[in-house]
Amino acid sequence: MSNTNTVNQKELFGHPIGLYILFFTEMWERFSYYGMRALLVLYMTTQTIGDERGPGLGWSSKEALALYGWYTMLVYVMSIPGGMIADKVLGQKKSVLLGAIILCIGHGVLVLTDPWAFYTGLALVILGVGLLKPNISTMVGGLYKEGDIRRDKGFSIFYIGINTGSLLATLVIGGVVAKWGWHAGFGLAGIAMVFGLLVYIWGQKYLIHVGNLQPQTKEENSVSYGLLFEKLFKSQKQLVIAIFLSIVSLIGWYKLGWGYGLLFLFLTIITSLLMMVYKDLNNQIQKDRFLVLLLSFIMVIIFWGAFEQAGGLMNLYTDTKTDRILFGLEIPTVMFQSLNAGFIILLATAIAGYWANRKLKGKEGSSLFKMAVGIIVMGFGFIFMVFAAMQFEKSGTSSMMWLVLAYLFHTIGELCISPVALSFITKLSPAKYASLMMGVYFAATGLGNKVAGIVGESASDFGEYSVFLSIFIFTLIIGTLFILLLKPLQRLTHGAEDNEK
Repeated sequence: MSNTNTVNQKELFGHPIGLYILFFTEMWERFSYYGMRALLVLYMTTQTIGDERGPGLGWSSKEALALYGWYTMLVYVMSIPGGMIADKVLGQKKSVLLGAIILCIGHGVLVLTDPWAFYTGLALVILGVGLLKPNISTMVGGLYKEGDIRRDKGFSIFYIGINTGSLLATLVIGGVVAKWGWHAGFGLAGIAMVFGLLVYIWGQKYLIHVGNLQPQTKEENSVSYGLLFEKLFKSQKQLVIAIFLSIVSLIGWYKLGWGYGLLFLFLTIITSLLMMVYKDLNNQIQKDRFLVLLLSFIMVIIFWGAFEQAGGLMNLYTDTKTDRILFGLEIPTVMFQSLNAGFIILLATAIAGYWANRKLKGKEGSSLFKMAVGIIVMGFGFIFMVFAAMQFEKSGTSSMMWLVLAYLFHTIGELCISPVALSFITKLSPAKYASLMMGVYFAATGLGNKVAGIVGESASDFGEYSVFLSIFIFTLIIGTLFILLLKPLQRLTHGAEDNEK
């Protein structure tokens, strides 16, 4: 449950006006992010000379996918410190503002053509998204009172904002790059972020009662992460686990390199923190709900590990192996990224309405069930990529129709898991750790992005056919497993969703 004040607020179309302010802020932020995401791998793999879009970095696809995985992971992993800063120092509202400012600066730096600007710009984008992303989502949850069935629909509307930004970016940015070059595309992403910042500043009057830093004098709402780590050293069981994970981190550092070593060390710190948060909770109901959230994050990691092939392996496949000629014109590779966003805008409210009506009729419609179904549906999208790979092996090219069908199934799956998971977190999170848990969710999303990069890299060794087929089989197994475990997991939620109306 969000730690915000849900007093009566002005409404528009049955939802608080603040939802639409956050909608448009997130829309422009996602324009900037998905514009960058669509360009990144293509820019890195473009040769340094001879391309009409301007010089790229000239990297191999394996190198580009590796950096893509690190970048997309860190963008979301930084949501954990972003959530902690909001919980303890700034509050969600000010954290979003600071994150938006840093994003504007980061995209501005990326306009420069020097190598240092590329890495510096990416680093600033990572920091900015880390502050903005978890906290703006938590604020959406804070607009609704506990038990308000409109919460899931509100997140679906918010999710339309995310994908409107994605759709606009992927429709426009490819043409901008084709005409003016890569760095013009990066600059356009920055201009979009400035729009998002201006909308957020203008709409503060509709967000007075959400996202404020909670008084630290109240024991229920005070958060001391330092004290939690201090307790770690007084708990033998948790300390042994932390030491074991630290040793694994050192082994990862030695075997896989410093990047993975730092990642494992970071995960050790977060795991230790979550163990102590669990011990700090007041009663068994809170502890059970906390465990369910952590288990649901397994689905999140797996889902995004498969879904994010869109920006990596599927993006490269579209560019090099797909027949993109339609009515005599070649469709830019980047524009295929708009399929996902377009389908979301068309289907989001219908799918949210379907689940709400299903639940009101007394049928299974819990968040965990929706998420498991989402993984299975998304996995079926990769069957069409298997068909595409088979067609390419026979004829040397593949139809774009396979991509359209794949993105359609991926989108339906996404709508069953992503906005639902955001809402689920605001329902089950302890009030004083609301931003932290939203940060952990986005970190799980980031780990899924890193998994996507690793899986995409493996295509150079095993081939696209094997990778796409393996993803389908694995997601089907995981989704089915969670459906089989649904009843015991629902018991651990202690009826958090039973009285929605």
